Amino acid sequence: MTTGPSHQHVDRNDGAAVARVLLAEDDVLLREGLASLMQRSGFEVVGQTGDSGWILPLVRELKPDLVVADIRMPPTNTTEGLDAAREIRREFPAIGILVLSAHAEVEHAMELLATGQRIGYLLKSRVTDVDDFIETLERIVKGGSVMDPALVQELVSARRRNDPLAALSQREHDVLALMAEGRSNAGIGRRLWVTEGTVEKHVRHILAKLCLPETSDDHRRVLAVVTFLEAY
Repeated sequence: MTTGPSHQHVDRNDGAAVARVLLAEDDVLLREGLASLMQRSGFEVVGQTGDSGWILPLVRELKPDLVVADIRMPPTNTTEGLDAAREIRREFPAIGILVLSAHAEVEHAMELLATGQRIGYLLKSRVTDVDDFIETLERIVKGGSVMDPALVQELVSARRRNDPLAALSQREHDVLALMAEGRSNAGIGRRLWVTEGTVEKHVRHILAKLCLPETSDDHRRVLAVVTFLEAY
């Protein structure tokens, strides 16, 4: 464990308070590199540790503005950093948290980001872009939330995979949208300049692709509209 020399905010030349950072990372080279980078960029690194067991005691002692922690730390290298982040958020909701991860783990990221403001999840590979990394720290300190672009892409891809409307053709999508407006098959046909029989064929295909079997209890047309509305 290493702690910084001061528990007090130091003013920069422009009069703004320097953000005080606690850094938790078990890779010594990365930790020292991040600490040096942050110090040069106007942050005050008040504490460092490579042991997840020291994160909370240091937070309680030093009261930093921001905690930067690896998601996987000894002793088990699983979710120690994430577990510490949860506890920090519970005890000290005003402290900013940036969790670093070697891989994009959507479930962990979403759980963390759902806890509110001053929160971030960044891949370690992103740290090599110094300007972006420092901007991320500044945004979190100021109350913002940051998600790694790779996670955003992963979420978009997951939505596409799970989108119940993805199997529909553009014409079928248009028909379903008009169904959602409450139009009859005849009304849809007039709107799309096709025959009512063609609309009926599209509706059958839509119901089949949405896996809406006909039952005595549910009206499949209504269920199709509900599926459409829930997708937006």
